[in-house]
Amino acid sequence: MPPPKRVPQTDAIFDQLKAVNPEADRARGTLRLSIDAKATVHVGPFSRRGRSRTGTKAADHDFKPVATLTPFGIFLPEHDDLWLYMARSKVTSDFIADRLEQWWEGVRLRFLRVKTLVINLDNGPENHSRRSQFLKRIVAFARKYRLVVQLAYYPPYHSKYNPIERCWGVLEMHWNGSLLDSVEAVLGFARSMTWKRKHPVVSLVETTYAKGVRLKPEEMEALEAEVIRLPSLEKWFVKIPRKRGRPRKT
Repeated sequence: MPPPKRVPQTDAIFDQLKAVNPEADRARGTLRLSIDAKATVHVGPFSRRGRSRTGTKAADHDFKPVATLTPFGIFLPEHDDLWLYMARSKVTSDFIADRLEQWWEGVRLRFLRVKTLVINLDNGPENHSRRSQFLKRIVAFARKYRLVVQLAYYPPYHSKYNPIERCWGVLEMHWNGSLLDSVEAVLGFARSMTWKRKHPVVSLVETTYAKGVRLKPEEMEALEAEVIRLPSLEKWFVKIPRKRGRPRKT
């Protein structure tokens, strides 16, 4: 079996994560969350292997899906709380930013002392730190809620270490072999799963999002003045300070 793919910075990224994540979990006023999207679910009478909980048989040939849903999750590793958003649309930069705002609006009274969010995520095409629309929305999110936001990415080809991946495994085992033949069935299975004896908060997102939204180079240049990138690991560790303007170099 070939060894897993790596980028030259893989070990350095993991070393930094081993420092950043525990520090975030210990620090008062800091909350760490892990976000990611799961593979799109094709809704319909399709065989999904595994053992079914019912006697209903799957179709023996492919049909056009009734619908498609892409699960997107926000997970709090230190609290074992999970939010699942089932997207009918593509998971874009704007979708991700909107879900962060929706989630924070729902929990901010619970975390009144939190002034810093550390976000674990994968360097995917819609949420990598050089994606102009994603960076724009995350900076706007930080400014709107007067938060410090730190993006801490897992290295390419190692997304399984992102904490939320453990939740996806539990969800897959929970609906293993079952017919996900309606949107209601998908939502029902998601709501009935448990993580550490807790049920997730599950929402259906009907909004349609456009792909390919990008800033002009000069807009991105101005945006870069709002953030601090870790030297030598600029793509993987980004801090958005609370104050506006170009931060001083440290």
